[in-house]
Amino acid sequence: MTETLTQYKTVALEEVKVWFKAAKTTDFPTNGGASIYYNGLQIAIFHFTRSNRWYATQNLCPHKQQMILSRGMIGSQGNEPKVACPFHKKTFSVKSGKNLNGSECDLATYPVKIEDGYVYVGFLH
Repeated sequence: MTETLTQYKTVALEEVKVWFKAAKTTDFPTNGGASIYYNGLQIAIFHFTRSNRWYATQNLCPHKQQMILSRGMIGSQGNEPKVACPFHKKTFSVKSGKNLNGSECDLATYPVKIEDGYVYVGFLH
C-alpha cells in the first residue's frame, strides 16, 4: 500500500466532527459521481437518483493508484449499491467500501447528508 492510500480512513457517522459543504445537489450528475477535494483528500460522491441515496468514498482506486472512482459505473449487486472502477472493472460497495470481487483493498467511506439543497460530507477534522 502506498502512503497516499493510507491517508484514507473510513469515518463513521458518530465520529463526524466536521460537515464539509461540498456543492449543490444540482452540481452532481444523475445516477453518477463527481469528486471533491478536502484537506488533501480526493473524495468521490455518488448520487443514486432512483433511490435518492448519496454515498461518499475515496476517489483513489486502490489497485491502479489513480483518482478515478468518481468516473466509475454505478449500479447494484443484489441490494448493495456499488461502483466499478473504469480501469479494471473491480467493484466496490459505496455503502461499506468492501471490495465485492474479493477481500483485498477496500475503500474508505464517509457519511453524507443533504441540507437546504447542498451535499455535506462528514470528516474527523
